[in-house]
Amino acid sequence: MQPPVKSGPRFDTMIQVPKVRVIDHEGENLGVMITREAMEQANELGLNLVEVSPTADPPVCKYLDVGKYRYEAQKKANLARKTQKTQDIKEIKMRPNIDTHDYDVKMRNVNKFIDEGDKVKVTLRFRGREMAHQELGLNLLRRVQDDVAETAKVEAFPRLEGRQMVMVLAPK
Repeated sequence: MQPPVKSGPRFDTMIQVPKVRVIDHEGENLGVMITREAMEQANELGLNLVEVSPTADPPVCKYLDVGKYRYEAQKKANLARKTQKTQDIKEIKMRPNIDTHDYDVKMRNVNKFIDEGDKVKVTLRFRGREMAHQELGLNLLRRVQDDVAETAKVEAFPRLEGRQMVMVLAPK
């Protein structure tokens, strides 16, 4: 049975290479040393020998407090996760014979969503005999495309999916 795999950087006895390049706690390069000697020097300072660049040849190690190093790395990862913006897909549903005021209200929402950085899926639903006049729906989606031309680009051109015509807009 193997010991559990620890997350984070290797430190002290986990470092298996014979020689390492050492940087002290003040950022000074001490050069290449034997790993055991570097560990002893770190222990004298009350710190750990932490592998910061394992892919280098020889690996780069630093005199650090492991607990503090992990805590700061975790804080940095949490901050990065908190500040990232996810892009949502908002949906606007219309009908082919939409009235001008209703159209204006829908377009205000489309513009608001695009300004917030979200993608917009414009869905045009056909009912009954409206399926015989799909060109009306296509004209309406072209009108939407022209109205948002300066703020958005068409990511997915209008296509028919059953009784719906769908177009996806993305911010420029």
